[in-house]
Amino acid sequence: MSEAGEKHTVSMYFVKAAVASLSPAAAERALGLACIPAQLLAAPNARVPASAYSALWLAVARELDDEFFGLDRRAMKVGSFSLLCQAAISCGTLERALKRALRGFGLFLDDVAGELRVEGSAAVVRISNRIDDPVKRRFADETLMILLHGLMCWLVGRRVALDHVSFAHPRPSYAREYTLMYSHNLSFDALATCFSFDRGVLGAPVVQTAATLQHFLRNAPQSVFLKYRNEDSWSARIRRRLRSGLSDPAAWPVFDDLARELGTTATTLRRRLEAEGASYQAIKDRLRSDTAIDALCSSALSVDEIGFQLGFQDASAFHRAFKRWNGLQPGEYRRRQVGLNGSRP
Repeated sequence: MSEAGEKHTVSMYFVKAAVASLSPAAAERALGLACIPAQLLAAPNARVPASAYSALWLAVARELDDEFFGLDRRAMKVGSFSLLCQAAISCGTLERALKRALRGFGLFLDDVAGELRVEGSAAVVRISNRIDDPVKRRFADETLMILLHGLMCWLVGRRVALDHVSFAHPRPSYAREYTLMYSHNLSFDALATCFSFDRGVLGAPVVQTAATLQHFLRNAPQSVFLKYRNEDSWSARIRRRLRSGLSDPAAWPVFDDLARELGTTATTLRRRLEAEGASYQAIKDRLRSDTAIDALCSSALSVDEIGFQLGFQDASAFHRAFKRWNGLQPGEYRRRQVGLNGSRP
């Protein structure tokens, strides 16, 4: 398996939310185009490659002629995000570009909007959301934040760290996804969904041009929701450390040794991970699961070879672990991928 880069995956929650507004036939078409087995929708713990979710987003947009998943009363027609980007790159600073983008979203959508305010040393984007259904309202908040933050980061050519993110809904079971998507400083049941960052970033120059915009759009939406993930959290730091030793997972450090490597105590590290909704065991499982999914989808290695490379000396142990992680046996996961792709990798 290649060690060239991180093999990110996306929670099944976002897959189910993406197709929720489609008819059964349209959902089947969209999932097929994204090479996501429809049977995975019944496995809440399953995950799919980030590239598959990106393809699904595009497929759903084409089915609905709506780049906002059919969540708003007004469809955000295909091509709207491109127009927002074109309008934003003509601005000199991030502040002007962000305000222009927020005005654009306000024109394209009826129920969801965002507003930029400066509060002391922080710049705050607050989202207003009038969608009645609480599940759709939450997904609309998540989607708009992904689009806004990804656009901000791309405009200035670097990740804009979010200091804090508040959600106007209870903490969901998949909240640990937020630490990579947004920030490790999260709160829930707030009066409004909002995110804050250093106000000094508002003065950063917009560095993108019409030429770079074409490349950005060709790789969207993956370039939006994946490229600028939060890599500063404790979970991400541990994941990078383990990734460097993925060729020999048996040599991964025990928790106390890992804490010392990171310059802290085991008690403090455990508390920080709990604040991010994570644990050392969950991070190890997630890394192995993501790597296994990538290998099953893109390599010719046998299932047992994949398990052995991930440190499972007993093939049956790998099969049990993969099913616990994703709701399917690894061989079945691969067969359903092959059925959608039409051939082996």
